Amino acid sequence: MNEIVMKNQLIELKSHIQQTIVGQEKLIDRLLVALLSEGHILIESVPGLAKTTAVRTLASGIDTDFQRIQFTPDLIPGDITGTDIFVPQRGDFQFMPGPIFNDIILADEINRAPPKVQSALLEAMQEHQVTVGGNSRALSEVFIVIATQNPLEHEGTYPLPEAQLDRFFMKTHLDYPSTEEELKILHLEQQRLTNQQDKQNISPLNKGAILQARQEVNNIYMDEMLERYILALVHATRDPSPWLPELTDSLSYGASPRASLALARAARATAYLHERDFVEPGDIMEIAHDVLNHRISLNFHARAEGLNNQTFIERIVENVPVP
Repeated sequence: MNEIVMKNQLIELKSHIQQTIVGQEKLIDRLLVALLSEGHILIESVPGLAKTTAVRTLASGIDTDFQRIQFTPDLIPGDITGTDIFVPQRGDFQFMPGPIFNDIILADEINRAPPKVQSALLEAMQEHQVTVGGNSRALSEVFIVIATQNPLEHEGTYPLPEAQLDRFFMKTHLDYPSTEEELKILHLEQQRLTNQQDKQNISPLNKGAILQARQEVNNIYMDEMLERYILALVHATRDPSPWLPELTDSLSYGASPRASLALARAARATAYLHERDFVEPGDIMEIAHDVLNHRISLNFHARAEGLNNQTFIERIVENVPVP
């Protein structure tokens, strides 16, 4: 499959999602960036903003194995990873794989399960393997986790461990749709109920196409000047004093080197979706917030002053000089 055909299929996939999801352009783009970058994504919003529907629609346009896992307080790690089951007829144990052994995993309302269950995903997200009973088993080549969560102030939620948050390639926040967008949602729902909605026929992306697209993304050119810009943004989350001295005492910790790697990969994927074979500064600025916002922690003083992760990253992007 040549590069032009591959990009046409991605355009078809995006159009396919837009037929069902209205107005959430940022979410659609971030899902495609995560898919192309082999990165896991965490989507946060209040209930009812079509997080789950968006992921299901993405999966329906891809010829891969999809599995939704509903996270609940009574879930145990084995429900995700699988477990060894004793088979009396054979007189030994047989491994029964869990839902994690699929290509695209929707971890729905991930922060409604206790931390022990959330941590069961750590090895899978980082190493693309699962170890049960002392045996390590590889996961799919195209494996990614797309997780949704409700804001932490909602009842029945648990905060994700910092180590697990850092494994997420991106974290994106959804806002309410505009009045016009919500009106279109009403119209689409009425069309669906009366069977008047036209469905687009697309050629689903298969695993080989996804792997090829990821290789093409890896080959996108990035100048060293832009690599240094990425490092400047990440270092500003650790020590903002050169650009924002008033925020010097606001941080508990900043982004790790994993953030630099993720931002470079995400910028390449963004350039690829813009149909360019090189990265521009705008690609980095466009994606920086979603890559960095969950990798920093503000101290009590900063939060008391009304500063949050979102505004902190926004100010860094605005103040670090662009090449």
